Parts: sequence; structure tokens; C-alpha cells
Amino acid sequence: MNSNRLFLVLAIGIAIGLWAYGRYVAIPKPPHRRPAGATSPNNRRVEKSDDDWKINLTRAQYNVLRGSDTEWPGSSPLVHEHRPGTFVCAGCRNPLFSSATKFESNTGWPSFYAPIVTNAIYTEADGSRTEVRCAVCDGHLGHVFTDGPAPTGLRYCMNGVAMAFETK
Repeated sequence: MNSNRLFLVLAIGIAIGLWAYGRYVAIPKPPHRRPAGATSPNNRRVEKSDDDWKINLTRAQYNVLRGSDTEWPGSSPLVHEHRPGTFVCAGCRNPLFSSATKFESNTGWPSFYAPIVTNAIYTEADGSRTEVRCAVCDGHLGHVFTDGPAPTGLRYCMNGVAMAFETK
């Protein structure tokens, strides 16, 4: 009977391990299709093959920007970045948010109430949430919620790994 219990415990452990591995290892999704009519600043576009993205991005950046993954809350140093400057897309350097629109949301992710220009990003439905993507390279940045501060009432909750910070 003890060998049956041991086998059951091992089987459950292996099943949990496989589930956790599949949950936290980004599985590439099909190529993203940007909405018709979406424009970017100066109609700039950056399109690369999946292999090129893998070469030019870190694994974490690739998982978020290309695989729509989410970084762990509080894991990005950009959560605590307060210097004057611009937050740009880590994939294509598209200016996304000004430090002047950053606020402390206490969520564990860098949060902003407005993009630097309206067509720097675009949004689309993502289940019960609204996904935010870079208008230049279609990279997944995070989500936008309607519980932000004035003047917009929006909270752009961004993955820090999907952005880089450039000081003024």
C-alpha cells in the first residue's frame, strides 16, 4: 500500500510540475494582426521575423512583447523610475509615455494616465480587459483600465520589461 501512495504522490507532483511549466513558459502565439486603420507616429513600422525578434530581444522582452506574457508585479525597476524622461518601446524605440503622466498605482507595474501621443499605442479587446500594443511594432505592452486619475481617468498598466527609459 505504501508503494501505491508513493506512486500517487509522484504522479501528482509531476502533473503539477508540467502544469506550472506550461503556465510560465511563454508559448508563441500566432502573429498579431493590427486593426485596420491603426496608424503610428509618422506611419513608422517595424516588422521583423520571429527569429529576428528572438535575436534582438531578451527572453523576458520577447515573452512579453511578442508572446503577450505579463511580468511579475514589482519586478521592473521602471516601477520606481521618477526622473524626467520618456518611456519607449523596448522593441522599436517608439516613444510611448512621458514621465509627466506616470503615477503611483501601487499595482507593481509602471502606470500612466495618457500616452505621449494618441497614436503611439492602440488598444483591442482581450477577454474582459483592454490590451495595449505599440503602434509601430505591434508589441504587447500591457492593459488599460478605467480606474486611473484625472484628467483621463485611465490607468495604462504597462509591463516594465516591454519598455526602456530615456532621460531628458
